Amino acid sequence: MMAEHIGRRRWAIAEGYIPSYSNGPEPQFTSHETACILNTGDAPARIAITVYFADREPAGPYRVTVPPRRTLHLRFNELEDPEPIPCDTDYASVIESDVPVVVQHTRLDSRQAENALLSTVAYPAG
Repeated sequence: MMAEHIGRRRWAIAEGYIPSYSNGPEPQFTSHETACILNTGDAPARIAITVYFADREPAGPYRVTVPPRRTLHLRFNELEDPEPIPCDTDYASVIESDVPVVVQHTRLDSRQAENALLSTVAYPAG
């Protein structure tokens, strides 16, 4: 049975911030921003991420692939090519895919012992 693609090809996450320190065991409690990308179709999703800043030119594209009928929880902290995303810096991102995917944004802020977790669906831009 063929799986159906759901979602969109372009998504935006208008806010991002990676603290430079964390509280608790690593890697579970490392403060991070995550794009959870769901590919429900039968073809791999080739993803390009561009990161925008308030005071400099964008970085990217960062390229990843999400296999068919799989999910990828991608920590922005772990993106390195073409450059790491700086800590303690406001940023936003645009995620583009060659097939429809669903993107959810999650943040864990563990700078305090009382952790903060937020999650929301990214903006489906197209």
